[in-house]
Amino acid sequence: MSTSEAPAEPFVHPALFYRDPQEYLAGTVPFVRDGLDAGEPVAVAVPGDNLELIRSELGDDARRVRLMDMREAGRNPGRIIPGVLRAFADAQPAGRRVRIVGEPVWAGRSAAEYPACVQHEALINAAFQGREATILCPYDVVRLPERTVADAYATHPTVIPAGAVGERLSHAYAPAEVVARYNEPLPPAPDVTAFAFDRASLSAARHHAVGEGARLGLEGVRLDDLALVAAELTTNSVVHGGGSGTVRVWGEGGHVVCEVRDAGRLTDPLAGRRPVPRGQRGGRGLLLVNLVSDLVRLHTAEDGTTIRAYLS
Repeated sequence: MSTSEAPAEPFVHPALFYRDPQEYLAGTVPFVRDGLDAGEPVAVAVPGDNLELIRSELGDDARRVRLMDMREAGRNPGRIIPGVLRAFADAQPAGRRVRIVGEPVWAGRSAAEYPACVQHEALINAAFQGREATILCPYDVVRLPERTVADAYATHPTVIPAGAVGERLSHAYAPAEVVARYNEPLPPAPDVTAFAFDRASLSAARHHAVGEGARLGLEGVRLDDLALVAAELTTNSVVHGGGSGTVRVWGEGGHVVCEVRDAGRLTDPLAGRRPVPRGQRGGRGLLLVNLVSDLVRLHTAEDGTTIRAYLS
């Protein structure tokens, strides 16, 4: 991309398309080293096998980079912005440009995880608007479906085609449309008891959820996490979702799922994905749910909102 075409926005968010390990390293390692040479704090958050490729290629320089396995740090796509990207960027001195390689989409992501991944990629642009940061997002065009590659064009303002050098403007860039398109109704829930609650029965709703989680095999810290999820989601329903709602818990694919429905409409797409400033009272409910869950799916419409939190 020529200098005249470069966006004025200080936040830069290119997608890097690659076909093999050689193209992967050719696109990521010089990006990392350029950041180190410029004195920028650099982080790499990619799946474990790719993380080892980068670590090995960097050699001694790897010690100067924050390395994270995205399969762990970003298992829940809703956790990546607050818990990985912003956590790293916000820890740096004010005004200092940061550089991050972030790979949130990989072959093996489940069908349930994918919509949350795409919304995450679209929302990065709003979460970092005006920030001095560059986030490079690699995509394996051989192993990922064509739809995933098409979505990457829509969520990144610039792209680096496989085997190419330099960024090109993406004429399909439309992050707001992507967020709206993937705000899709969730698959039907199984026929399990829906516990209706209001302000007076919040404690009973939490105890119901925890009891079902224990019956399904959760214990220890994970059962505590379910208690937190149920408490935060049901409280949000009472405070922001019309004063009442229903909670259901069931087992699905090795996870315990906690679903809360209410009559409210969530209008902020970054809700739960934005770090909360120190000293602010409230506003942490959905953020906490994202931080402890393995996946959070959400659908909001005129007639209400459904949130599902998955815990392994």
